[in-house]
Amino acid sequence: MKAQLITLLAVCLLPTVVSNGSAAGKIMVFQFCCSRCHYTTWAALVPEHCSGARQSPVNIITADVQADPSLTAFTFTGFGDSSSVLQIVNARGKTVKVLLDDRKMSVSGGGLPGLYRTQQFHLHWGNGSSKPGSEHTVNGKQYPMELHIVNVRSIYPNARTALKHSMGLAVLAFFIEATNDRGKPASWNNLTSYLSRIPDKGDVLDIMHELTMDSLLQGTVVWTVFKEPIKISQDLISLFSTTTYVNTKDDPLNTNNFRGVQPLNAAIIYQYLSITTNTTLLQSVPCWSLYALVGLNPASLLQLKEY
Repeated sequence: MKAQLITLLAVCLLPTVVSNGSAAGKIMVFQFCCSRCHYTTWAALVPEHCSGARQSPVNIITADVQADPSLTAFTFTGFGDSSSVLQIVNARGKTVKVLLDDRKMSVSGGGLPGLYRTQQFHLHWGNGSSKPGSEHTVNGKQYPMELHIVNVRSIYPNARTALKHSMGLAVLAFFIEATNDRGKPASWNNLTSYLSRIPDKGDVLDIMHELTMDSLLQGTVVWTVFKEPIKISQDLISLFSTTTYVNTKDDPLNTNNFRGVQPLNAAIIYQYLSITTNTTLLQSVPCWSLYALVGLNPASLLQLKEY
């Protein structure tokens, strides 16, 4: 199982807000099925975290994207090590999450200010072929799914500390596009074969793992969104919304586990420009097989940076 899952990672939100106010000191978990906690109400519910100018996800308007020659190729370490996969879980009934050994996996480069430890990846989806479920959109287009690889800056001892600092977390986001080739690619066929066997809502998850999902904390997360989508057959995409449940199999199916786009405000989205070709193609990453094995051409990336 570990080898198959790491193959998925190599080839390739739980929107939780924590309030540490002295009066309550309580934890608020935003449920996708709770109308009172719809993403449009977050700014009113928790204004200290959700009413700022830099919220995600956003709609990326390609005509407004600016070139940034300072963006470099990424360096990935440990992404081919099958022992890096620790566990696959139903993360509080909101997504499928694969926990990773961040002592073995890391990423640097791109627009990141240093080395980041890779902790987990998870997915967002809609409702089969009837409703797409990516979080970010491009020119208003919403993709069927979105994959997030979550990383913590190495200068911080843990995610809780990193959340207190600008660019403490880095998320690599990949759109997933549907094809008609049933059961392909093989790596995703392997992953979806485990969906019906994932344990009920994971009590093994501590608040630290939940916090790493909270990109609502403005300025905490630096996002890198890869333009070239991962291509997955529609039948495999549909399995996420037809075989996973909110908590247990007695509960509703887990569908539409994505947040709506937020205003971009004054934030600027930058894209990588190849130094040698002056195009938007991302330079190849020789030490990582993600692009080739998942069927990606060398992909351009878009980066939402702080301004």
